[in-house]
Amino acid sequence: MTSARSIDVTRVNEWKDGHLQSVQDYLVAEEPLEIRVNNEALAVTMRTAGHDLELTAGFLFTEGVIQDATQIVDLKPVAINGKSNVVEAQLDHAASLEDFRRNFTATASCGVCGKASIESVRLRGIRPPSTEFAIDPELLCSLPEKLHAQQVVFGRTGGLHAAALFDSKGKLTVLREDIGRHNAVDKVIGWALQQRQLPLSNYAMMVSGRGGFEIVQKALEAGVPILASVSAPSGLAVQLAREFGMTLVGFLRGRRFVIYSGPSRIKA
Repeated sequence: MTSARSIDVTRVNEWKDGHLQSVQDYLVAEEPLEIRVNNEALAVTMRTAGHDLELTAGFLFTEGVIQDATQIVDLKPVAINGKSNVVEAQLDHAASLEDFRRNFTATASCGVCGKASIESVRLRGIRPPSTEFAIDPELLCSLPEKLHAQQVVFGRTGGLHAAALFDSKGKLTVLREDIGRHNAVDKVIGWALQQRQLPLSNYAMMVSGRGGFEIVQKALEAGVPILASVSAPSGLAVQLAREFGMTLVGFLRGRRFVIYSGPSRIKA
């Protein structure tokens, strides 16, 4: 279900075929979401409103704050000045969040070197995804169209990323949109966490845009065996996928794609 706050309506001047006219246009909305844990402010992310509880749950999981859904005692939106731009999470542990907050700020703002980035993923104890899941290449080629067809907000604004899960037969299980591609992934993983569907060993994840390091890391955290994108992955994303044995596919457009890692899961 799409939130009414996902879309802004405005007037613009459109030039078309030599004529200038004023028309109504739709813009993807962008608002900050503050994530609080045990009454402490943890992080602020710019997101498209909608599925905020899934986004928060997914963020807490993929960033290593929690290891499973049972650690979340309560998760609720908090309205301030009439807007619900805060989500409060009560966790069953009261560990200091200072180290996490410091690490998150450094990674989000300036990045860290590739070697240190991959080492940090290793230290989390993430396991390689299942080798049992495989997908037919013809079926894989059909995923971008299925993804695009279900992007409700993108269809009106043209300004959103999406992430979705597909089973081995190409059936769409869940799709989420957001102005940030990493937020879209967190929403999908948050949905899976709340539905007790982790690890996602029997799904391929399709994302719009490129497959960057953070996307691969989050997908690995959730146990995704195949990650595909319509654009190119980054060099560090490829290194990480190869390190952990994930199948990473890029440039998935029409009847062509490139396998950067884990080709054995793509049926010959």
